[in-house]
Amino acid sequence: MADIKTCTLDYFPENILIDILSYLNIRELVRAGRVCKRWRRLVKDQRLWRAVDLTTWKGITLHLLWVLLRQYLGCGLRCLRLRGLLLSARAGKLLSESWLQALASKCPRLRRLSLFHADLRGLRSCSLLPRTIQVLELHGCELPPGFFTQPPPEGDEGETAASASVKTAEGDEGKLSKGQGSAASGIAIETLVLDNVPSFTDQHLQSLSSWEKLTRLELRDVIRVTAAGVRNCAPKEFVLKTPTGGLSRLRRLEMGNFGRPGSQMQMASLGLGVGWPGLEEVSLGGREVGPGLLCLRRLRDLHWLRLRGCPLSEMQVLRGCRILRGLKRLEFCEVDFQVHQRQPDREAGEWGGGAAEGEEEEEDRGPDRGPDREADVEDRDGGEGEEGEGHEHVAEPGGPYDETDPVPTIRRALAKLLPQCTLVFTGCKVTMRYD
Repeated sequence: MADIKTCTLDYFPENILIDILSYLNIRELVRAGRVCKRWRRLVKDQRLWRAVDLTTWKGITLHLLWVLLRQYLGCGLRCLRLRGLLLSARAGKLLSESWLQALASKCPRLRRLSLFHADLRGLRSCSLLPRTIQVLELHGCELPPGFFTQPPPEGDEGETAASASVKTAEGDEGKLSKGQGSAASGIAIETLVLDNVPSFTDQHLQSLSSWEKLTRLELRDVIRVTAAGVRNCAPKEFVLKTPTGGLSRLRRLEMGNFGRPGSQMQMASLGLGVGWPGLEEVSLGGREVGPGLLCLRRLRDLHWLRLRGCPLSEMQVLRGCRILRGLKRLEFCEVDFQVHQRQPDREAGEWGGGAAEGEEEEEDRGPDRGPDREADVEDRDGGEGEEGEGHEHVAEPGGPYDETDPVPTIRRALAKLLPQCTLVFTGCKVTMRYD
């Protein structure tokens, strides 16, 4: 028994201890650094500070942000998530220009910044944010009028003085990489996400046209963006077939309206009706799906389409997608498919009629079934011989159905219209409506 030695954390290698510490949140990690000198050194390891989430830390203040920046944050930081004081009883600004400048200098590898309920009206422009940021997410934030306006280059006022200062800066800051040097010339944000930002207007959207690297834009519950604002930001196409002006470098656009007050009549997705050269991926959600489906035929470069969080009928889907011959992928996410069926008439004897009455009813309904009837006939004639393969099957309300194929009639009709397109169903359901 005397030869048995007790095993403590001092016997663990540092790599294992760092893996254990990685399961702690930021507040617990700071507390763990007060145990001893060794733990304090381990807590400051930059592998633990690559993705920092401060949204769960209640009572965060600007003073605590300065402490974290001076003692813990460094060159290992890649992603930062902050929650502001907009919904707090201690309402006030959380970010200052001096702290953002210190963040940019001490964390040169920061790529993603997510702000929740932050009051940004104290900042002049988003150019004060670190220039290395490629993804900017704003959730429930307040913005000043000219927040997204890119400041004019320094060479507009005097080329001689500007060129001299640039040469001096190049001599003093030779350690900058090529990526940082190119980012310093303007806003380098590639992806912008705006979720429930009521102060975002058409003027903000228009100011994004000066961003040279913006390729992805997500607008969710942005109640002040109108169809006219989206139409004015669409790039123009000239003789050389190259889009210029507006958001000409935009490749992916997401628009969603899930029922916030005041947004019922905007229908901003109607702005896509003017056409958008170069736009390859579109995601529509909520109340923007119906108007957006009417305008998709003008998007000649569209290859990827996602519809989510909305009720859809079979006719809406087929009318919106029949002209999209170049579509490669079509996704339905949390869509409520509205299936209409005829209510049987008791007086006419349709409940218990014979085979002749059933065949007569099917002949009467035949012309109204459109492409579904043709697809069903093809399955019956050229089926693989499996039992029940040729019959149309629609899930009954409350009954089991295949989530990957909730409405087989839509799948067969779309497979005939878009043979090169991949169909994906995620979390969809079927609602039966009797006429």
